[in-house]
Amino acid sequence: MSDRAILRKLHGSDVPAAFQLSTEAGWNQTADDWSMLIDLAPEGCLGIDVGGELASTATLLCYGRRLAWIGMVLTKIAFRGRGYARRLLTETLTLADQMKIESVKLDATEQGQPLYEKLGFRPEQPVERWAKTEPPSPSSADLNSAGDVAPDWHAADPAAFGVDRTPLLQSLAHRHAPLTSGRSYLLTRAGRLTHYIGPGVAGSPALARALVNRALLIPNRGGFSWDILIENTAAMTLAQDLGFSPRRHLLRMVRGKDLRGQEQSIFAIAGFELG
Repeated sequence: MSDRAILRKLHGSDVPAAFQLSTEAGWNQTADDWSMLIDLAPEGCLGIDVGGELASTATLLCYGRRLAWIGMVLTKIAFRGRGYARRLLTETLTLADQMKIESVKLDATEQGQPLYEKLGFRPEQPVERWAKTEPPSPSSADLNSAGDVAPDWHAADPAAFGVDRTPLLQSLAHRHAPLTSGRSYLLTRAGRLTHYIGPGVAGSPALARALVNRALLIPNRGGFSWDILIENTAAMTLAQDLGFSPRRHLLRMVRGKDLRGQEQSIFAIAGFELG
């Protein structure tokens, strides 16, 4: 079989191989996360095949024409050093330019930052992963069911995030019912290693604390992960108060127009691959 590298779109049938890639990297994403991305962005989920094997991936999730998010930049260990990540990133940026996307963002590791800078990205703000490894204690918590959630539970999100991302929020809500209080909400989802907290938007630190406390009662075996914009000092303080500690430090970067929302109300991002 030829070892020629073939760039193509990812499909649902690629989920097992893509999941193997993120697992090899030690990431928390599940097969459901991959399926969601491919469903939401069928034109922007790309891979490179080598000898019939999925060797590298990158995803481009568009929020209308104002913003797109790059994520899941992965290369299998056996295929690293061949320029596949750069090739995929260049293709995602070409797609974004063809669609006239105004801003493209990503959350970069320290190792990835030099490549992203060469592709025209500049720093925006730091973002950190915080974690709490203790699983929750058994509880009869009042976690609202889908039937208790108002139809406009995410109405405050566009102003907070900067653009409308309703399809993503609805997809996440189908997986785990949102925790809500008025116009404040918190979504969570199962991860491969830990239960993931986010995205979440709250009108005050007190509302955010109440929602996160409810999330911390969700049964799981691995504890919790929570990604925070560290410019939101209230979110940082809350995480510390609730027993979380920082585990990873990334840099949010942007290419194109600057685009910021009311980020002091974002107490949890949706994920490094989602924004």
